[in-house]
This record gives sequence, C-alpha cells and structure tokens, in this order.
Amino acid sequence: MTKTSLICGSLATDTIMQFPGRFGESLLADQLHKVNVSFLVPTMRTEFGGCSGNIAYSLKMLGGDPRIVGVMGQDSAAYLERLQKLGISTANIMIKADSYNAQCFVTADCDNNQINAFHPGAMSFAHENPITNAGPARVAIISPDGDLGMLKHAADLAELGIPFMFDPGQQLPRFNGEQLIDFINKATYVSANDYEMEMLMERTGLTLAEIASRLEALIVTRGENGSEIYTDGKRIDIPAVAAKEVLDPTGCGDAYRAGLLFGITNDLDWETSGRLASLLGAIKIATQGAQNHVFTAQSIADQFEAAFGYRY
Repeated sequence: MTKTSLICGSLATDTIMQFPGRFGESLLADQLHKVNVSFLVPTMRTEFGGCSGNIAYSLKMLGGDPRIVGVMGQDSAAYLERLQKLGISTANIMIKADSYNAQCFVTADCDNNQINAFHPGAMSFAHENPITNAGPARVAIISPDGDLGMLKHAADLAELGIPFMFDPGQQLPRFNGEQLIDFINKATYVSANDYEMEMLMERTGLTLAEIASRLEALIVTRGENGSEIYTDGKRIDIPAVAAKEVLDPTGCGDAYRAGLLFGITNDLDWETSGRLASLLGAIKIATQGAQNHVFTAQSIADQFEAAFGYRY
C-alpha cells in the first residue's frame, strides 16, 4: 500500500519586519479614525510558510512521502525551487499566473506587538486544483486553505475513499455549523487546538464526545499542556516535550500534524504518533520561522527514545 500523504493547504511567504520602537508612541488614541503612519523597519526577513508547505517540510524529514495539493501565483519560482531541492513533489501545485502567492506582511515592535496584513492571493483558487490528479494516497489532510477548496477537497476525498484529517485552523470561522458537521462526517480524523475545539463545539452544537464518536480519532492540542487523542471511546494524554528554547511558535501545529501523518502512514499506535508529534512541535519552537528546523530520521528516532524510553 502506498505511504503517500496528500497535503492540501496554503503555500505562503511571510515578510517579517522589526520596528525598534513602540507602536503606541506613533499612534494617537483619539486619531485612530484617520491613521496615516509609517514605521521605519531596519530589519526584514522572508520566510517560507503556509500550512501545506510547513507540514510537508517536517514530514519529508521524517522519511514520509508528502504530495502537496495547493495553488501558487506568478511569484512562485523561489518556493517551487526550494520544494524541489527538498525532494518534495510539486507536480500537484497549480500556478495562477494572474495572482500572487498567499502572503503575510508582519510588522512587530519592541514589545512584540504586531500589525499584520494577509493577502490570500492564489490560495483563493484552491477549488480549481482537482484532488483526483494527485493519484492514490494512504491518507490526506485538509489544512487551512481557500474555503471553497477545503469544501471541494473534502467532497472529492470522500468520493475517492481516501481517509483524511480535517484541520480547519484559522479558517474555521469561515464555515457554518452545517458545513462543519459535514466535514466531521466525511473525515476520518479531526485535529484542532483547544480554542478551535471550543469554537467547533459551539458552531456545531456537538459535544467533544459526540464529535469523537464520529471519527477514528479526534486530536486536541493544548500548547505547553500537551495534547489529547480521543479514539475507540478512550482518551490518550500526550505530554508536551520540553523545548531547548522557546523562540517562535509559528508552524508548531503544522510540525505536530506531520508527526500524526507519519504515524498513520506507518501504522504506529496513537500514543506513539502523538508523542512523535509532540516532539516535533518542541523541535520547531526552538527555531525562528516555520521551515528552518533541521533533523534526520535517525536523529528524531534518537530524540524520541531519549524522551520516551523506546524507539518507534
């Protein structure tokens, strides 16, 4: 059986700028209705990101076989070259020549307050990229993407009989209760953080137990408090792994999902899959950016054994 994982989701670039002062010193509280302000940003860096790119990056290093299903724009050359150098297939990345990549512009001040602007760009056309072209797969994940694309991919994966994980993330508010229930009913797995889980229950009117009963597994992450996996009527508590440093949480959830997908495609039990996912999150948070952490399949196996006392 194939071990390919289809990774449906956004491909984005983040431009991160640092303002050495404080926003509050440049903004007048009684004049916010007519803001015209410019922040001098001496430092700037560009990071590769987007949920599908982040998940595929970690999954490939684990030894998995990720195949991204996403959409990029006319400014995609550098990102595509990077993926190809990493050995990640770009065959199912559609290019919209009249759009730009999805991208976020982040300006942070010295207190780490942020002013962000997000341009969805090519991501909005995810529904035009057929999942049927991606070939057979052991599992798929629907991560944050254009909302029409997420709906279409769920319907297509269900029709193809490919089990998938629904991971709505920041796109969850885009869907109503009926749509979310339909996602849950079609999915084999659902993954969400604790805040998203509360919203999912509120929107659907379903309890956590009712959602879990419709799935093979429901995964709820709780940051430094670890995570929980609900499967077969039981709850498995997954401890958080202590990070060497806490530098940047961006992409930690995506690294965690990569661990889950590796576990599914390699028939690991849920306790081991969750622990591997937790370890990946700890490794990612110690590095700036979503795709700059580095490990090998051998080194991650060694770190796993050191953390949990056995090899997976």
